[in-house]
Amino acid sequence: MFDELSEKLDSVLGRFRQRGVLTEPMIKDGLREVRRVLLEADVNYKVTRQFLNRVQEKALGEEVLKSVSPGQQIVKIVNDELATLLGEGRPTIEWAAAPPTVILVVGLQGSGKTTTAAKLARRIKREGREPMLAACDLVRPAAVEQLTTLAERIDVPIHAGAAGGDPVETAREALRVAKAEKRAVLIVDTAGRLQIDEALMRELREIRDAVSPHEILFVADAMTGQEAVKIAQGFDDELDVSGIVLTKMDGDARGGAALSIRSVVGKPIKFVGMGEGVDDLDVADPERLAGRILQKGDIVGLVERAERAVDVDASERLQKKMMGEGKFTLEDFLLAMRQVQKMGPLDQLMKLIPGMGKKMPMADIDPKRIKHVEAIILSMTPEERRRPELLNGSRRARIAKGSGRSVAEVNRLMKQFKDMRKMMKRMRSMQGFMPR
Repeated sequence: MFDELSEKLDSVLGRFRQRGVLTEPMIKDGLREVRRVLLEADVNYKVTRQFLNRVQEKALGEEVLKSVSPGQQIVKIVNDELATLLGEGRPTIEWAAAPPTVILVVGLQGSGKTTTAAKLARRIKREGREPMLAACDLVRPAAVEQLTTLAERIDVPIHAGAAGGDPVETAREALRVAKAEKRAVLIVDTAGRLQIDEALMRELREIRDAVSPHEILFVADAMTGQEAVKIAQGFDDELDVSGIVLTKMDGDARGGAALSIRSVVGKPIKFVGMGEGVDDLDVADPERLAGRILQKGDIVGLVERAERAVDVDASERLQKKMMGEGKFTLEDFLLAMRQVQKMGPLDQLMKLIPGMGKKMPMADIDPKRIKHVEAIILSMTPEERRRPELLNGSRRARIAKGSGRSVAEVNRLMKQFKDMRKMMKRMRSMQGFMPR
């Protein structure tokens, strides 16, 4: 997310950080570079101009020019203004006073609308509420089947209409069922088209009037850049959406849609889709998003991913072994690696850790490399995984052949594992000197 934008902005702002003294011409020259970077990222021209006007006004203030670290002050101003551009405060869902809270999910075909409905249900369920899904996209082939499959995967009930049926009546009936079953939330997935047309908008308005939603979330494909902003404006004009969900933010999105859509449409970005998995929906916290753009990391986001993905019991067992209660084996190493994999691609995780974005070469966190390590460990016998000291030359050759990797890769893995054991031994010995 924001990779290209982040790198270019970091390069420009780095020049500010390196200078002990800043003059007005230096600041203006630097902000011209920021302008170029934002426009290349497909940020709306008017939004860019307003953003830079605010930054320049604050950056040219006397307290910045005469401060001990003017470069850092300007970086902070850019960070604060980026957060303002993305929203104000942590976005929330408007919960109904008397359940169910009805959430209408709208958007064009191909934007990830149906998947987003399921991700939202999953997130709400994790938070302790009882959601229900309604499949009201009765036009697109397999739309109902897709949402039904997702509902089964996340163990959430679904009310599905028949293909070619009446989506308005389906939505109305789903609301009756949700009330009867005392569901806390009803998420209504609606039909989309390849482009906005009057027939679609008429259908969506009728569904809106039938279920009186507390939230109307417009799903936008971040990959489409400024086009997503125009489409969002069209949906808002017709339906008065309450918030926006940006999907495919883990792809090659240049960031223009994310940085433009709130200013142009005037509605908050509430969630961002960060992958294909049902857990890959993050709250669009402006401060945290701004931190990611400026490569400051997002520790809160990292913790949230860990809470979703990691098996607590398995983690506790691993921690005990690492801290001295039992011997850390290759089986434990494989378990730890799988736990981390569940949290998402390692290159994404590294970017959430402050200061790690550039220090970790991409080659070291290649997902294929992780699969190779897994193949090597799985080619060992259970006894070899528990007792790595058994791995002599002939055994290593057999493991290399069985995993389809080279003996050199097996040797490298065993050296890394040995180094890890040494490090954990030092950590355990240091514990004895730690105050209790």
